[in-house]
Amino acid sequence: MSAGEYCNREVVIVAKSESIREAVNLMRSHHVGDVVVVDKRDGIPAPIGVLTDRDIVLEVMAEDVDIDSVNIGDVMSYDLLTVEEDTKLLDALAQMKEKGVRRIPVVDKQGTLTGILAIDDILELVAEQINSIVQLITNENKQERKRRHL
Repeated sequence: MSAGEYCNREVVIVAKSESIREAVNLMRSHHVGDVVVVDKRDGIPAPIGVLTDRDIVLEVMAEDVDIDSVNIGDVMSYDLLTVEEDTKLLDALAQMKEKGVRRIPVVDKQGTLTGILAIDDILELVAEQINSIVQLITNENKQERKRRHL
């Protein structure tokens, strides 16, 4: 299992020069908690940072900063962690844990943004696996009862 297999390929992107208000509107309309800030190199988006709803609350709202007086580049996280598509899912999770981030951009070998992996995606996968285990145990019990009654 790799980060590329489980990442969301529909990433909401913005430029660092855009307004915080634009980012908020994008997050709301796309129902996401972050936008990936990109710098287009030869028209190809390369991630340079992430802006989360939490960044906006803690850095703008809590500090009573006029939302129209700052742009994304003033608030975004620049200490960007990315993983390549072929990174093992558990390795990506370990890196997320170490850095304390819930979302991580996924890139190809050239550094082009290809997706975003969120802890929510990993939790969904884990929940599916646990459900499969529960079904296995339930089916095993049914089979055992069936054999005993024959």
